[in-house]
Amino acid sequence: MPEITRRRLITAGAAASGALVAGQLTTATTAAAAPRRAAAADPFTLGIASGDPLTTAVVIWTRLATDPLHGGGMPDRTVAVSWQVAEDQRFRRVVRRGTAYAQPRFGHSVHVDVRGLRPGREYWYRFRTGAHLSTVGRTRTMDAAPSKLRVALASCQNWQHGYFNSYADMRDQEPDFVLFVGDYIYESAPSTSSVRVHEGSGEPVTLDQYRNRYAQYRTDPDLNAVHAAVPWIVTFDDHEVDNDWAGEVPQDPDKQPHDAFVNRLTAAFQAYYEHMPVRAAAVPNGPHIQMYRRFDFGDLARLNVLDTRQFRSNQVTSDAAAKDPKLTMLGATQKQWLINGLERSPARWNLIASQIMMAETDNVAGPGKNWFYDAWDGYQVERNDLMARFQNIRNPVVLSGDRHLTMISDLKKDFSDPKSAVVGAEFVGTSISSNGDQDVDAFNAQWDPLRPDNPHWKLIDCHRGYHLFDIDRDGIDAKVRVVGTVRKPVSAATTLAGLRVDEGKPGVHTV
Repeated sequence: MPEITRRRLITAGAAASGALVAGQLTTATTAAAAPRRAAAADPFTLGIASGDPLTTAVVIWTRLATDPLHGGGMPDRTVAVSWQVAEDQRFRRVVRRGTAYAQPRFGHSVHVDVRGLRPGREYWYRFRTGAHLSTVGRTRTMDAAPSKLRVALASCQNWQHGYFNSYADMRDQEPDFVLFVGDYIYESAPSTSSVRVHEGSGEPVTLDQYRNRYAQYRTDPDLNAVHAAVPWIVTFDDHEVDNDWAGEVPQDPDKQPHDAFVNRLTAAFQAYYEHMPVRAAAVPNGPHIQMYRRFDFGDLARLNVLDTRQFRSNQVTSDAAAKDPKLTMLGATQKQWLINGLERSPARWNLIASQIMMAETDNVAGPGKNWFYDAWDGYQVERNDLMARFQNIRNPVVLSGDRHLTMISDLKKDFSDPKSAVVGAEFVGTSISSNGDQDVDAFNAQWDPLRPDNPHWKLIDCHRGYHLFDIDRDGIDAKVRVVGTVRKPVSAATTLAGLRVDEGKPGVHTV
């Protein structure tokens, strides 16, 4: 995969907005003859979204689907979709408009990379096809020289484990953007004993099956509402394809032959692109998709979004194997891209969006170690090399997911040495719903005996929710926002804990 820099993202986005890109997007002036017949029913059942915000551009998204859980229900032809972006909610000051063309081969999804906007501004947007008008969405561009930034960190939303009610509170907090670090859908088969039941009759494998699963998730009202209110920056983890996959190796290679799994990757990445507000650079190339990328927010913060699935070595199953220097999580190209981005960064805060946990988890109380091999613990040499490099990086902070718990840690140069230097901080965000409501006493009984072996942990908790970060030049103030239950559609959110990272002082502390 080639390195994707911010300049290349802008170039690719400009092409998407003004010319035919992968047969999906075009301006009204270049394709005026495209069909314009209206769909028979409301096609905007999956809502709208925006994402990948830059200072003068943002992607707006929708997918036409009159029958969302059964293939979409759209005719097998191109459908014209007009769009508007305005400076006011009533669209009296429209600043950008055009026509995109929703094609069957992209699931009738629409990605418009709206360019030429003003920095640090709120905008409203909407779509129309035939007689049908979408809801109105709100988005924003990033300030060219921000003095502060508010970011919401989310991950792991399992439909069957509960409602996505944390998003109602997240929307009220009005973050500048939502950073979603993986497990947007779950590929598990339907379970009738669940809080909510997955559609279909088994795990998705084909493109239509993945489309139906995404469509079901998009019908969650709180998820839909926060997408329409805030731009998102996204990356995927494993459950968008198959649990614990690595490279082109599935979780169960004895049951999924290589060719079959490559076909599954191709279908999963296609459906992922069709449902995410991302740029044309992310149009999949068969079983590959370009997802690692970088965002700069003036000289305040740089965000490096990683892909810790496509390029990794297959997982190991022992501590000795985890120390193999040939193992890689990122692949050589992405690793060098990350190192270059960190070492050359002009930013005060260097943020790394990693789908999986970077700090150590020693699962054995007392002498000896046993690691969580799906996370960075399973790739010790590469992780330790990054930790050594963090010593020379200004304010590195890792934002992760995957674990279905809150785990906030100091990052250490050498986790085998309790006296080793602290080189950064990591926030592993809890899940939106995955693992459901957990018994706090049982959770503490499991994890409390491990705390002496993991002294770098600063906070560990099992409630569902998300993390909210207020970033300024002096520090990062973090709040762990949790809900009382995910078994009900509505549940009040509270702040479980507050933490802070001070500028120039590696590590994190409670406040």
